[in-house]
Order: sequence, then C-alpha cells, then structure tokens
Amino acid sequence: MTMSVPERKSGSEGKEEESEDESEILEESPCGRWQKRKEQVSQGNVPGVESASLAMDTEEGVEVVWNEVLFSDKKVFKAQEEKIKEMFENLMQVEHPNIVKFHKYWLDMKESQARVIFITEYMSSGSLKQFLKKTKKNHKTMNVKAWKRWCTQILSALSYLHSCDPPIIHGNLTCDTIFIQHNGLIKIGSVWHRLFVNVFPDASVHGKARQHRDEQRNLHFFAPEYGAGEDDYAIDIFSFGICALEMAVLEIQANGDSAVSKEAIVNAGQSLEDPLMREFTQSCLRHDAKFRPTAHDLLFHRVLFEVHSLKLLAAHCLINNQYLLPENCVEEKTKSFDPNAVMAEIIHEDRQGVQLKYSHVSPLELDKFLEDVKNGIYPLMNFASTRPHPVPRALSLSQEQVETVKTPTPEPQETETRKVVQMHCNLESNEEGTKTHLSLFLKMDDKLHRQLSCDILPTDTSKDLASELVHYAFINEEDIEKVAGFLEDAICRHRVRALTSGSTQ
Repeated sequence: MTMSVPERKSGSEGKEEESEDESEILEESPCGRWQKRKEQVSQGNVPGVESASLAMDTEEGVEVVWNEVLFSDKKVFKAQEEKIKEMFENLMQVEHPNIVKFHKYWLDMKESQARVIFITEYMSSGSLKQFLKKTKKNHKTMNVKAWKRWCTQILSALSYLHSCDPPIIHGNLTCDTIFIQHNGLIKIGSVWHRLFVNVFPDASVHGKARQHRDEQRNLHFFAPEYGAGEDDYAIDIFSFGICALEMAVLEIQANGDSAVSKEAIVNAGQSLEDPLMREFTQSCLRHDAKFRPTAHDLLFHRVLFEVHSLKLLAAHCLINNQYLLPENCVEEKTKSFDPNAVMAEIIHEDRQGVQLKYSHVSPLELDKFLEDVKNGIYPLMNFASTRPHPVPRALSLSQEQVETVKTPTPEPQETETRKVVQMHCNLESNEEGTKTHLSLFLKMDDKLHRQLSCDILPTDTSKDLASELVHYAFINEEDIEKVAGFLEDAICRHRVRALTSGSTQ
C-alpha cells in the first residue's frame, strides 16, 4: 500500500490538544492487537481505500497503518466476498525486505454496511519524492553511492515480484510509491494496485479528482505501451528507469501543472556526467518494450557492482548463521588478530607481490557493512534469483481470468544455458532427523554463482532434486547426472556421519 508521512498542523498553538485528539483510540481489532487512532495518513491512489489511519501494534510496540474499504451495498459485498478473501490471503504471502509489509486483514459486517480492514507497515520517514524535494531545497546533490544502493534495493524487490510464479507486475511504480527509512532501507509500496483495480473496479469514487491530478503529475512514469494490452515486467522497468533518473537529478522539470515532456526526460538523461549511469537509465527507457532489460539483468550492470560477490556471500552466510555464533564474535575475532599479520598474498613472477594485512580492514567499516546486509541494503542478487516464489494466480490475472483458473500450475519460466563447473554443499539435520536443510553453491562457467537452499525429506532422492533444479531453470539439463551424483554422494556421507554420531552418544 502507499503509505506516507501523515500531514500534521504547523505552529505551536493547540499542539497539545492536537496530540491528545490524534492519539485517542477509536477502535480495536477483534484480537486486540491493533488500535486505530484519529490521525490520518495520506494514502495515494490505491483504489477502494476510503480511509487510512495511524494505528498502534500493541505486540510489537510500533505504528502501523489501519486501512478501510467500505461497502454501502451489502449485496455487492456478498457477491465478491470469496474473491476479496482470496485476494487478501494472497497479499499476506508477499514477503520481501524491500516491499512494504502487509500484516493482517479482517471483515466487519454491520446492518447498514460492510468493511474490509487491513493493516500495513507504516513508513514514517516518508516517500522518496519527499526526500528528493528536501535534498534539492537544501541545494545538495545526490550521493552516487546512495543512488546505487537505492537502485539495487528497488531492483531486488522488482526481481522478487517478477520471479513469482506467476509473475507479479507492480504497474504503479513512482517516486511517490517508493519509501525510504532512516537507516537507508528502501521499500516499495502500492504493490497490489493492479489487483485492487480488478477486485474493486467501481470503488474509490470520492478520491477520483485527486487521483486524476496524481496520474497527470506522474504520467511520465508509465511506459508508452501501458494499458494498451497485457502488461509484463517491461512496464515496471520503464517506471524504474524514470525513478532512477529522478533520483540522480533530484527532479525532472515539468511545464507548470502539465505532465513531464519527453524532451525534459531526454535532457535529464543527457545531464548525467557518468556514462555508465546514463547508459543504465537509457536501457530502461527504450521505447520498444522487448529491448528493455529485466530487473535481474540490471542487478548485474557494471554501475551497480560495488561489492565483491565473495565478500557479499560471506556476509550473508554470517548473518544467516548468526544463531550458531557467539554474540559480538566479529568484534572479538578482530581484536585477537595481529594487525601486521598477513591474511592473503598475491605473488607476481615479474613484479613485486601484494600483501593484504589485517590492518587494511577496518572493524568499524566491517560492522557497518554487516549491519547494512542485515537490514537488506545489499540483497544477495548477484549470485542468482531464488527459487520461484509460488503465489496464487489471482495476483497477476484480471478479474475475468481469475474465474477460469482453479489451481495454480507452476511452469518453468526459462532454460539455463550455462554449465556448472564447481559444486559445494552443506547439509544440516534437525534433532529428530526428520528433515535436512540443504545449502547448495554452484559456480557457473561464466564465473558467476548460484546459492540455493531447501529442506529435504528422507524420501527425497538426489535424482528428484536434480530434476527439480532443471525444471526451475537453475541448472542446464546436461548437468543433471553430474549434479545428481554429487548430491547422492553428499547425502550418503551426511547420513553416515549422522549414524556414527548417534551411535557414539
């Protein structure tokens, strides 16, 4: 959902009264966890949402947004009730660190009307548009490192949505629907705009005048082919390209209240001094949709590759397995090292070699980097997309199409052409031995990597696992025997170790 900072009254007069009024609890959720307050939140152009208020999550102690969809005609609500339930159940499955979180929903039936109430994450620091305006107002320029991090996070979210099975198209990506937190974490909202349009086609009458103004102001974010036929990922890539351009130049100038012209977009692109940034944004804005890159392709672009892949993999492995390590282990470990000790050396036959010492690594910088990784600022996308995320087809189909689809049938989206040149895996079983977690690292012939993980059961065979990797386009079909043999050997050795360990206890 599109959440932004609530509009507050300025001036000192009546501040205490305002604070008391707005913190007054108007309503509680049936479970008592969420408490609705008086303070309204600017919601943006999300169809069907009549009101959005600040609320308190009493379990987590954080502010959230209480959204309401009203139905004055109970017959209309009853006719769509199952479809509404299905839609909201689907929304709760969308989970990504760079996507605004959907928490919970419930239905409220009264004699005169029906309501759907749903709780979403509150982005207290405001939208990207607001941040860019403040930056420009203070006569500052955009930091290139921040631009790269933001682009990476937005693309990570889009790559997640587009790799869902079936793909989810955002369809409403603008600087108003992207939010930034105080720690630099970017989140995209309004992810389910297209789904709301399908389920609530006649809703949101009261907000249509403002919505029309918003659409005129943001018209330049939408691809030339938008609305002309069946949308695909390319419309999101075009919108992302405009967002990336606005982030770089802070604002693309419009003539008065009218929409931003093509000429203004071209001029903004040509004003970028870095040729890689210029090429990056121009590739997203190609007029022909089929020539635009995918979100996953853009994550590989040279302009965004600022963290070495091995360093990123090591950081993610450390964060993901932190529960196995003692607290403050990084700090304690770095203290024990001799700063003059050599941790690695590059030897050249024709010239002097290079020594890398522990003193070359700043513990403070390392801690900051690990904290950024933990917060989702450096997603692990330069290894591979993760396993396709199964999301019911209702999320990406129109209302008419949904009626004809009974059950989702996952289909492979592509074929892997690269060959596996090196493999490594790790297996960990739970205490009962009923389930084993497999982490598989594959080095491909283009020197890039895949990191895959899943839980396997005692009944799963190595051949089944290898076949599944082919089905989801994680490995080439010609590698199936090699990978199956490797997994068979690894699983057998793991089971032998488990038996030996059990017998000695």
